[in-house]
Formats: sequence, structure tokens, C-alpha cells
Amino acid sequence: MTGTAPAVRPARPFFSSGPCAKRPGWTPETLNDAVLGRSHRSKAGKAKLQEAIDRTRSLLGVPADYRIGIVPASDTGAVEMALWSLLGPRKVDMIAWESFGKDWITDVVKQLKLEARQITAPYGKLPDLSTVDFTHDVVFTWNGTTSGVRVPDGDWIAADREGLTICDATSAAFAQRLDWPKLDVVTFSWQKALGGEAAHGMLILSPRAVERLESYKPAWPMPKIFRMTKDGKLVEGIFKGETINTPSMLCVEDYLDALKWAESLGGLAALIERSEASLRAVARHVNQSALFGFLAEDPATRSNTSVCLTIADPDIASRPADEQAAFAKKVADILEKEGVALDAGGYRDAPPGLRIWCGATVETADVEALMPWLDWAVAKAKAS
Repeated sequence: MTGTAPAVRPARPFFSSGPCAKRPGWTPETLNDAVLGRSHRSKAGKAKLQEAIDRTRSLLGVPADYRIGIVPASDTGAVEMALWSLLGPRKVDMIAWESFGKDWITDVVKQLKLEARQITAPYGKLPDLSTVDFTHDVVFTWNGTTSGVRVPDGDWIAADREGLTICDATSAAFAQRLDWPKLDVVTFSWQKALGGEAAHGMLILSPRAVERLESYKPAWPMPKIFRMTKDGKLVEGIFKGETINTPSMLCVEDYLDALKWAESLGGLAALIERSEASLRAVARHVNQSALFGFLAEDPATRSNTSVCLTIADPDIASRPADEQAAFAKKVADILEKEGVALDAGGYRDAPPGLRIWCGATVETADVEALMPWLDWAVAKAKAS
């Protein structure tokens, strides 16, 4: 018997880890001010793009001498631009503890064919960061979107490093504090950071990264959408609203709306607290439930955005991995059918479980309302 379904339902059942929930109160009418049917290089179009850059800088506290650019192909495009444009002069340390970090290893080792040291850990754990060699370039994710494990801070990064630090921060930006002096390249996408629309990435470069771009020419061919220099000088227009390819001005307007909403709450501190409050709501339930656990074992490195849960019910946890995966999918399907949690299944390559997005655009009250449904869905799945 599954018992009576919980009485309270989340008002907004959007817990996808990307694209993430739109900000509360969003409607299509918020985009009425978009510059449509005109060139993105028009005065009005460039003004919107520059505004997106300026508001990003202000909200995230990006240093004044760091460049911020809007680039194609979401966070992946931004990371690829950095890897293909900057790596080569030094050895590379690749740090990975989940799927996206492993993707960047594939690019560097198999595509760019560079000498790279791989510092890895299984899902749920963080690698030994004390082994990183900062005479090398270092590539890492700040927050492991598919494992729910994040770096606790930037203290492990050497201030006097010789190499560059390239940080994929796509599920950390706007929910976790980034240590800007320790980061030379930072990337993220609108669709994870603030529930914006997909296909656009942000690329942020420190002066050290710009110096590398202007002093180093990669040995491999560079596609047009990766080229950030011309005649050995940075193409400054990319970082002043003159994008490499045509952006969607509708998506730009949507991102501006999200930024303005974040500002209205009180800025970055308020966004972080919203995410932390939702993580606390999940933790309260996990601590009193025998059915779920955190994939991220150490609370100090547990993500407050992509919160990954394992199914700890002894009967399920003792089954073979493929049966556990099938059961977790059944639980996610039940939650979706009931309309209480959409797209809450764990990542396909991660250990079986659920993944609940707790970024700032999700209301903590909805996370609290969802929690009893998790136990109910497990009971229903076991009874079916």
C-alpha cells in the first residue's frame, strides 16, 4: 500500500537542472521590449548586449579589468573556445569528478592531443585538490552539475600560479561565490544560471588570459566562432556587445529580465541564500527519511543547485545497478505523471537516483512541498 498522497503540491513543479525554472512571476510579456526584426549590430541591439554584459559584471562582482563576452553554443561553446584558444603552451591538469569534467578531458587529450594529467574522483567525491600543479594550466568545473559535488571555495588555487585556471562555472554562477582573483577563465550559460533560454554562453577572461591570447597562436586550425584575436590582438568588440555570430535578441531580453529580477531581490547574496534555503529543505527531509541519501557525501562540498539524491531504501540499494537505475527512473516518472516534479531524474551516466534543481529561480516552498512526494513515489514504485 502506498498510502494517501501528500496534500500539498509544489506550485511550480520545475526542478530540471537545465534548462532550469524561469524566475517566479515570469510571463512571455516580460519580453515585449526585445529588439526584434533588427540587426543585433544596430545601435539598439548593441545597447541591449552591452547592458547584459554590464549587469552581469555588477551582479557577479566581476573585476573591472576582466572581459565579459556573449558567445555561441551555451556553456559548452564558451568552454570549447577557451580550451582551443588558450591551451598548448604548458602542461595541463584536468580535474574531473563527473560527466562534464570528463568531457573536457576527452577534448584536451583526444582532440587537442595535449599532455594532460588527469586528477579524478568517482561520483559523489571531490578529487585531492592538493595534488594540483599550478605551474600547469588547470581546467575544472566549480560545481559538478551531474554529481552534486562542488569545490568549497578557491583557497586551494595558488595565488602565484604560473598557469591559467579555466573554470566551467555553469551551475555555480549566481548561486555560489566565485573567487575571481583565482580564476582566469570563467564560463556559464543563461539556461542554467538564471533560467534563461538556451544556446548562449558567457566567457569571462582575466588580464592573464588576455595576455595568453595575444602572445600565443595555437598549432591547430581555429574555426571562426573560436577566434578571439586578430593580428595578435584581442578583438575587443566581442566583449563590448559585438558578438561573433548572431545572437537571439529574444533570449537576450529574457536574460536581462532575469538579471533585473535578481537585482530586485538584493543581488548575489540574496540569490545564494535562496539556493541554500532550498538545499536545507532537502537536507531536513533526507536526515529524517530512510529512503534517500545525498550522492555528495561531504556537506562541505555539497551543491546547493544540482542536488543529487540516491535511493537508500535497503531493498532497492541492494539490487544490481541496472535494477536500481530502472527503479529510480520509475520514481522520476511517477513524480512527473503526478505533476509534482518535472525532469527530476538523475543524469544518465551518474549513479541511480534523483536530481532536484535548487537554484535561485526555484522557490524553497516548492522544494519543501516536493519532499513528502519523494517518499510517496518510492512506496508507489515498490508497490507497482
